[in-house]
Amino acid sequence: MKRPQSRLPRPRPSPTHVLVGALFVALLSPAAAQDVSGLEICTTQKQMERRTGCLQANAEFLQQALNKLARETDEKIAAADRNLAAARAEIAALRSTIEKLSDELVQVKAKADPHSKK
Repeated sequence: MKRPQSRLPRPRPSPTHVLVGALFVALLSPAAAQDVSGLEICTTQKQMERRTGCLQANAEFLQQALNKLARETDEKIAAADRNLAAARAEIAALRSTIEKLSDELVQVKAKADPHSKK
């Protein structure tokens, strides 16, 4: 059976409503376990000293990973800056070449047609 259509159009949700709904669903859904290689599961430790040591080791591992990513990002930014500087230098050289060629073109046109004035 076909469902009868209502006479009134359904209101469309605004982008804000969609975003809030997506955030609501994301917060309520159970978080998927993310395995990070190098991290230990500290909740299995029964003794507080061992659990504390495990958490400290995880914190140190994450700090090292963060430092590594920061170094890599800085290297990428430095390389991009060097490429940008080289591109700017090339653009400046090309602009000066264009200006020089334009001046030469004006001179050639002036020599070829000395009687015409603009």
